[in-house]
Amino acid sequence: MSAHGLVLFGIGIPVAAMFGASLAGLAHRRTASACLQLIGAAGLLMVVLTHITEALHWLPWMGWGQAHSAGHYLDLASAVVGLTLLPVGYLMGKLRERAINRLLKNVFGREKTQH
Repeated sequence: MSAHGLVLFGIGIPVAAMFGASLAGLAHRRTASACLQLIGAAGLLMVVLTHITEALHWLPWMGWGQAHSAGHYLDLASAVVGLTLLPVGYLMGKLRERAINRLLKNVFGREKTQH
């Protein structure tokens, strides 16, 4: 395997795990933040997949690696979506959880139990 293939493999495994965790999170709690996280993780997974197709020379009509090609813009748009929505969804979820814990503490004098 080439060095490029090892890098793709090394990046692809955590991204796929992040996508799986985001999918499980959406199945567990159907919130806007979980949905944004899943869309962001899908965007990052698309970035990895575009680089795999570029390395394997699949779909050459997409113009992988060329400026102003469909492949370039697909890769760019996926990266922007992933790097924007994944952290936004995560932060929204944490802020929501923090607000719920604060409300429970103020009303009932306890915090939400983790399960």
